[in-house]
Amino acid sequence: MSQDFLTDAFIRLRHKLRVVSGRLIADSAGAEDILQDSFVRLWRRKYPLRSETEAEALLAKTVKNASLNEKRRKRGEPLEKDIVDESPDAEEKERTYNELKRKIDSELTSTQKYILEEKEYGGRTLEDIARELKMEPAAVRMQLSRARKILRNSLSHE
Repeated sequence: MSQDFLTDAFIRLRHKLRVVSGRLIADSAGAEDILQDSFVRLWRRKYPLRSETEAEALLAKTVKNASLNEKRRKRGEPLEKDIVDESPDAEEKERTYNELKRKIDSELTSTQKYILEEKEYGGRTLEDIARELKMEPAAVRMQLSRARKILRNSLSHE
């Protein structure tokens, strides 16, 4: 019975859920993937749903959270990759990389540079970096966020 509630709610809300997810991640194909993955995940877990209203709420929450996770995952991709891969030739890639490196060296604090390099290029976790620097993970996350914001602002003002 609860699977029927889930299926009925999914069919009825599919378009609205896709729109919400698409707006969050700015990718309609990705939104469709998130929608389908969310439904399959909920179907397999067989939640004890007592009404279609519960199913709607569970679907909406699951799709929203999955979309936000995807958005965070995309934002977490290395800065160098995003900037350098857009350049058409090797010389332009080198010039772009050198400009980014110059901005990192001139505009970030030594702590921000270290955190950014270890996280983006060293592949380390924030928890490992925090332990090494004897900082709280939240403080490391904030420093990384500030560093990325400084670089985004600097690059967008060119």
